[in-house]
Amino acid sequence: MERTLEDLTAIDDKLSKRHIDLDPGGYFIIYLDREAGLICAKHYTNAIDDRGLAVDPETGKPIPARGKVQRTSTTLYRGRTAKEICVEIFEQEQSCPVTYLDHAAYLGREFVRAEIALVNGQEYVQD
Repeated sequence: MERTLEDLTAIDDKLSKRHIDLDPGGYFIIYLDREAGLICAKHYTNAIDDRGLAVDPETGKPIPARGKVQRTSTTLYRGRTAKEICVEIFEQEQSCPVTYLDHAAYLGREFVRAEIALVNGQEYVQD
């Protein structure tokens, strides 16, 4: 059975709406530095409360999923390719900031999307 790009996009869109447990190791904001030709990922710590919400470990207040949040990242990771940034995060850190395998898989997918956008001059928006 041959699938179209629209079929594959619909599958991904549906999967993006599924419930996932948040990683207590923190979260990443991924963006492109086009001038330097880099994929960048800022890592932020968080705690998970009894409702499953990511909260600021200092204040205990929920971290909003949308809008501007004034927080300081713990680490900035950079790579020229998806593989390079993955190696930096998962293989060169003394203590890997990712504690859930589904989070690691998500990051890998996002870094590949970011790399494709960087190479093709397209906009990148993190899923």
